[in-house]
This record gives sequence, C-alpha cells and structure tokens, in this order.
Amino acid sequence: MARVAARLSTDGERSTHPVDEVLPLPKLALYGFQHVLAFYAGAVIVPIIVGNALKLSPEQLVYLINADLFTCGIASIIQAFGIGRIGARLPLIQGVTFTAVSPMIAIGLGAGGGTAALLVIYGAVITAGIATFAFAWLPAKAFRMVMRLFPPVVTGTVITVLGIVLIPVGLNDAAGGLGSPDFGDSKNFAYAGGTMLFILVLMKIGRPFLSSISILLGLVVGTTVAFLLGDAKFGDVGQSDWVGITTPFHFGVPKFEWFPIVLMLIVMLITMVETTGDTYAVGDIVGKDVDSETVARALRADGAATALGGVLNSFPYVAFAENVGLVRMTKVKSRFVVVAAGVFMIVLGLLPKAAAIVAAVPHGVLGGAATVMFAMVALAGIQTLGKVDLKEEKNALIVGVSLAFALLPATVPVFFSEHMDPDLSSLLNSGVTLGATAAIVLNLIFNGPAKDDAHGVSGAVEAMAVAAAVAVPEAEEAAAPTPESATESAPESKDSPAAIPAQSDEGETAPAPTA
Repeated sequence: MARVAARLSTDGERSTHPVDEVLPLPKLALYGFQHVLAFYAGAVIVPIIVGNALKLSPEQLVYLINADLFTCGIASIIQAFGIGRIGARLPLIQGVTFTAVSPMIAIGLGAGGGTAALLVIYGAVITAGIATFAFAWLPAKAFRMVMRLFPPVVTGTVITVLGIVLIPVGLNDAAGGLGSPDFGDSKNFAYAGGTMLFILVLMKIGRPFLSSISILLGLVVGTTVAFLLGDAKFGDVGQSDWVGITTPFHFGVPKFEWFPIVLMLIVMLITMVETTGDTYAVGDIVGKDVDSETVARALRADGAATALGGVLNSFPYVAFAENVGLVRMTKVKSRFVVVAAGVFMIVLGLLPKAAAIVAAVPHGVLGGAATVMFAMVALAGIQTLGKVDLKEEKNALIVGVSLAFALLPATVPVFFSEHMDPDLSSLLNSGVTLGATAAIVLNLIFNGPAKDDAHGVSGAVEAMAVAAAVAVPEAEEAAAPTPESATESAPESKDSPAAIPAQSDEGETAPAPTA
C-alpha cells in the first residue's frame, strides 16, 4: 500500500503532507491555471493533427478539441484526486499521448479517413483502455513480467522512433498540410520558421515558466501575425456556439477491428512505461514515497481515462511529462492544484468558441510548433539511450535495425498500399509499430528479458523519468509564488526508481528486490 499522507511533525503532532494540502481557493485557481497554460498546447495539438490528417470538417475538428479538453479534465481529476484504488493521488496531469498520433493516423487512413475512421480508432482506444485497466489489477508477478520487456535499450529506441516518425507530421503541417492547394508554399514555411524561431528564443532567454509555455506563446504570436497578414481565418468562431456538451459516441457506434486493436495495445504498453517513469519522477519531486501499488493506481487511471476517451470522442491518455517538469520548477506540490486544473479544462471543453479559435491556427504556425515538440520527444529517447552501453554490438544492432524498420513505411509507402492486405497494412503501415516491435523482438533475441537491476525494468523507469525534465530547463528559483509548504526541500524517496517493489499475489506490497 502507498504510504499514508500524514506524518509526524517536530512537535509530535500529525501534519498534512504537502501533496495532500488543500491550498486557499485563490492559490488553487492561480496554480491550476498555470498548469493549464503549460499543458494546453500539447493537449490540443494531437486532435488538430489527427483531425487534419483524417480530413475532418472545421465543425468536427472543433468538437474533437472540445472533447479532448473535457476528457483531459476528468482524467486529471481521477489521477490526482483518486477514486478508491484508481489514481495515484499525485500532482499528475493527464493528456493525450503523442505515442498514439502516428498509429491513429495510420488506422484512420486505412479506414478511409473522415468520421468513419474515427469509429475504428475509438473501438481500438476503448479496448486498449479496458485492457490497461484490467492489467493494472493483476498480481505484481504478471505486471513485472511485461515490464521486463522494456529495458532502456527498448524504451529509448521506441521514444526516439516516435519522435523521428512524428517530425515529418509536423513538417507536413509546416508546408501547409498535405492535400492543401498551397502545400509547399514558401509563405507556410515562413510562418513555421518564424514560430519556431520565436519558441527557441523564448526557451533560450526566457525565465523558466516562460520557457515552459513557449509552445503556447509561439502558437498565439504566430497566429496573431498570420491574422494581421490575412492568413488566419476566424469565421468559424462566430458561427460556433458559446456552450456545447460532449456526448458519448457523438460520431457513431465504435467499430472493433482486430488489427487496430493490436496496434493500440502496443501504444498502451509504451504509455504504461511512460506513466510509470512520470509517477516515480513526481514522487521524488514532491517527497512522497512511490511503491508498486501507487504505480498500479496510476496505470488504472490511465486505462480508465483511455476507455472514457474512446466513449467521449477522444484518444489514449498518459501522465504528461511537461507538467511533471512544471511541478519540479515551481515546487507547488499539492495534488489539488491539478484537480483545479482539471476543473479549468472541463470548463474549456464546454466552450466551442474557444476550440474554434484553436482550430483556426494556420497549418504553417502549427507545424512550426509541432516540429519543436516532436523533436524534443526524439531528444528524450536519445537521452534514454545515453544510459545504454552502445559499445556493446548487440545493443547497437537493436537500436540501428529498429530505426531502419521504423523508416520503412515513410520510405516505401507503395509496399503497404499496393502489395499488402489492407487489414495487415493498417497494422504494419506505422513506423512506431514496426520500430517498437523490432526493438522488443531484437532485445529478446540478443539480451533476453531484463533483470530487476540497472539494465532492467527499474532502469527503464529511471530512463523514462528523463522525459519529465526535457521541456523545462533547470531553475534554482521558482517561476511563480509558492505556498509556504513548498519551501521545504524534498526528502529522498525511500522507494526510488532503483527498484519497483513487488506485490504478493494477494495484492500486498512485498519488500523491494535488491539490485
């Protein structure tokens, strides 16, 4: 079981752990909105990119953005506040995972695009969410067996592949969006380049919090410039309703097809490792012990949120590394700040006009910001691979061959479109799927299942925690005012990422194995 929140103070009285402290309402609102700002750009980019790739109408895209924000809010509240044994009860924001972008586009295009494609995607998302939720209730032995498939050489390769595969998606938007009449126009690249330059300048010279919202500010400034030059159209904003409710199965009854489901299960395996790393990372930051039960509760929240996302017209969810970095930077430890952020997101998800403004961001501006974000994803993978001994030929082969497989769909698309069964193509026509599968299989061939040591699952968890710090620079001072409780230095976590404590088959926590 997770350690109790209350602890003994110096005078012998019980005091509340900073994670469980309910701050005054003004502070909750201020810090919660700060999390929304850091999270917003990453949250809305996924539905925009997927919706544009599937050729959805502006009205459908607005609905997709609203549904995403609405479900993000619910998912974050479940994770931070907790319901029974669901939710880590830590300051973790839930957002749509970038890992699913390329696979969802592949599934959608294989299904013909449009809303019909969304139904196939949602069927796979719901199934994968239920499977993740069920898996997190299994005894620790089964949990650890699966996690042993993801040592740093695998997770690092998969994250690197993810970034490399997503970068062309951002570049296509930078060119104006595939299929658009002005695709490749230098004007689009000018907007993309200007947005990218603005973001990079902010990250270079800005204060820590300013750097953490540089993507959001880049989108705002880039869109403003495009509007002043007549290239951003906000006509749909006036036609959108002020208030709109996200309803279950808005686009129709989901379709459950075998190959898309398998592909989404692979996505959820990867996100499980990511959430595990983020959970340990935020536990260390706030000074609260994290054990296997805490990780299991976090994964149950992931699964529940993902299944709910499929019902409410959204996508798979994961703990957002960007906000873990914000917790580290601001030292605001209360999980109720995330609950407040969840309330803000639910409100934003009920405002179609706000979503219509986001949907009006020009492709060039969006592409410039997205390319930076996806490049940072690739960097997180490279940092993870830095923990791997690549002088070992077998590890080098795993990484190199997996990258080669990941590039196959983009390099030889005709093989998948004309020389492969359509159902099989919908599964394999994805660089993430091929790269991840190759990394897992090759690692089993050359290294076998990982042990519970620095090269095993614990190493994967520690490596995944690197992603939590990628987007936010180190800061000695807080970027925003912090509550008095946040001035304490975080104690060293006893259950560090060096080892995941085991559970007995009855569900009780057993002593952690030593490395």
